[in-house]
Amino acid sequence: MRQPFHRELSNLIERGRDRQLRLAVTGLSQAGKTAFLTSLVNQLRHAGVEAQLDLLPAAREGRLLGAQRLNQPDLGVPRFPYDPGMAALRDTPPRWPEPTRGISELRLQLRYRPAQQGWLTPDIAHLTLDLFDYPGEWLLDLPLLQHDFYSWSQAQPLHSGDQRRAMFSEWLTEVETLDPTAEADEGQLASLAEAYAQGLRRAKQAGFSNLQPGRFLLPGELDGAPVLQFFPLPQLTMPKEELEALPPDSLYATLAARFRYYQQQVVRPFYRDHFRRFDRQIVLVDVLGALNAGPERFEDLSQALSQLMHSFDYGQRSLLTRLFAPKIDKLAIAATKADHVTPDQHDHVVQLLEALLAEPLKDLRFANIPVKALSLAAIRATEAREVVHNGQRSPALRGTTLEGEGVLVYPGDVPPRLPTHDFWQQQGFDFPSFRPMDIRSEALGHIRMDAAIDWLIGDKLT
Repeated sequence: MRQPFHRELSNLIERGRDRQLRLAVTGLSQAGKTAFLTSLVNQLRHAGVEAQLDLLPAAREGRLLGAQRLNQPDLGVPRFPYDPGMAALRDTPPRWPEPTRGISELRLQLRYRPAQQGWLTPDIAHLTLDLFDYPGEWLLDLPLLQHDFYSWSQAQPLHSGDQRRAMFSEWLTEVETLDPTAEADEGQLASLAEAYAQGLRRAKQAGFSNLQPGRFLLPGELDGAPVLQFFPLPQLTMPKEELEALPPDSLYATLAARFRYYQQQVVRPFYRDHFRRFDRQIVLVDVLGALNAGPERFEDLSQALSQLMHSFDYGQRSLLTRLFAPKIDKLAIAATKADHVTPDQHDHVVQLLEALLAEPLKDLRFANIPVKALSLAAIRATEAREVVHNGQRSPALRGTTLEGEGVLVYPGDVPPRLPTHDFWQQQGFDFPSFRPMDIRSEALGHIRMDAAIDWLIGDKLT
């Protein structure tokens, strides 16, 4: 939805002064985007009061005065549900905020005292921070913009492992008998599209990440629309040129037309209206969940993230790019749920994350884009403890499972590099899912949120 002219002009002026940042909080489903955004707003609103932000110099020095929510720039997009999220965390027992099921935005204004005072420096300065939330399932669609129907069909990893193949076995059996030159049958297309969507849902439930199209998992307003009644043809044997010359009512041409419509009318506007406007980015990765799920799903996460990183515009910022062609000039990658392993394993989590994203990180560093890897817990769910067994002290975690059971556990050692066959054979890592800890102050407990905030916006608070 187009903004009023005066609001567009105001935003343009603020961007020209470099007093406005758009932050991309990027992550696949269950990576922790909603928890991160809830914690980010909470920490900034309570900076200088109760929030523990020692790794953010502006807060540590008492210069960060806090943040207020402003009217968001796009009145046609719902506001990020910060208050319902905090209400869930304060519930008895505490609950995690509801996962994102649609697009939402939030605009914050941060007020701070500049570090250096002078006759041209204001006593109080401000920074506008625009935040954007969306379902992680929809993020999976951005790589579709690099494909046509033929290449997308060939790229789908439907045969990449026994477990994934089992999710689609019945659908594969039927779709491999289809004749792409035959006339399309609308009833058959709808039935096979729904069977394919069921396979995607089973794969998601089993912990797989590289699942397209994302709207099949969370249709939103498109539920039941013909645009979602398509699927890949993984066993094409005819040359691409012959397939593209088939009549419009053929099976192949019909599926290709629906893919193009989905790509151009669903994915491209989502990318154009949101993902081409960011200045800074944090990529949240549930590396521990993938490690817990097994080798196929761990490799699947790596492939999904590698594809995704090519969907964003990275580069150095200048006045012209700030105003007319924003580029992401600083990036953080964060392994979430750091409180689900003991503190002695946090360094290994970061090393494993860097190994998981080794190829895209090489490209970013070659392009001279500052990148920082860290582990964090946006909202703490456990406390670190020590247990004594046979006179030996060992680290452990105390927390409450989602089922309400209080536990004291050691989840296991995290490998500092990509897991080997021996690691998977030993099944040496296992952690439960915890509910959030009871809130003991207005500010949420966290691990290294202050480090993430400092990397992403600290240079704008000087």
